[in-house]
Amino acid sequence: MRRWIILLATMAGLVAGFLGVLELSNARGFQLFGDIVARLDTDAPVVALTLDDGPTPAYTQTVLDILNERDVKATFFLTGRESAEHPQQVQAIAAAGHEIGNHSWSHKRMAFMSPASIAEEIESTDVAIRKTGYAGPLHFRPPYGKKLVALPWYLAQHGRTTIMWDVEPEADAADAASPRSLAEYAIANATNGSIIIMHVMYESRASSRLALPAIIDGLKARGFKFVTVSQLLAGRQQSSAAD
Repeated sequence: MRRWIILLATMAGLVAGFLGVLELSNARGFQLFGDIVARLDTDAPVVALTLDDGPTPAYTQTVLDILNERDVKATFFLTGRESAEHPQQVQAIAAAGHEIGNHSWSHKRMAFMSPASIAEEIESTDVAIRKTGYAGPLHFRPPYGKKLVALPWYLAQHGRTTIMWDVEPEADAADAASPRSLAEYAIANATNGSIIIMHVMYESRASSRLALPAIIDGLKARGFKFVTVSQLLAGRQQSSAAD
C-alpha cells in the first residue's frame, strides 16, 4: 500500500511539474531570462498591430494595400525561409514603411530546441532579412509563443526582447472563421498599449484578411493610434526615464 502511495505521489509530482513547464512555456508576460513584452502599460491610446508569418507572393501586396489605404504602420514578423524565398515581398514591406521582425527560420516550436539550433534559427533569419536591404530593428517573436530556458537565455545574451501579445482574435476557432467575430473581438479587447497578433499571409487566413479593415477602422473609431513595436517600446523607455 505504501508503495502505491509513493508511486501515486511521484506521478502527481511529475504531472504537476509538466503542467508547470507547459504554463511557463506559454506565459505571455514572464520568462526566466531577459526582457519580454506582451503589452505596454501606458495611458496613451496606442496599439501595435503585428502580422505573423510569410511573406508570400499571393497576399503580401493585398495586406500592404489595406494598411496603406488606412495609413497604418504594422510590424511584420517574418520567417527566414519565406524571406529568403521571397525577398521582393520583404522589400515591399520595408518600402511601405513597416517594421520587420524575426519569427525564426522554420517556424518550429523552440521551447525544447538546443542552443545551437536556436542560434541557427534566429541568426539565419536575421541574415535573410538583412540581405533584402532592410536596416531597421529586428525584434523577435517565438513561433506559437513557445519559450522555456534556452531561447530566453539566447535572447537575453544578445540584448533582444521577446515580443508577445495580449490581443489574439484568432485564438478561438469559431471566431477565427468569421471576419465579423474577429473584428468584434479585437475592437472590444484592445486597450492602451495592446499588441495585437494576426496571421494574414496564407489562403487559410482569408477571414483574417477580410477582418483587417474593420479592425483598423473600429480601433481608430475608438480613438486608438497604430504604432510599430519599436515605437511602442520607445514609449515604455520614455515612461521609465520619467520615473
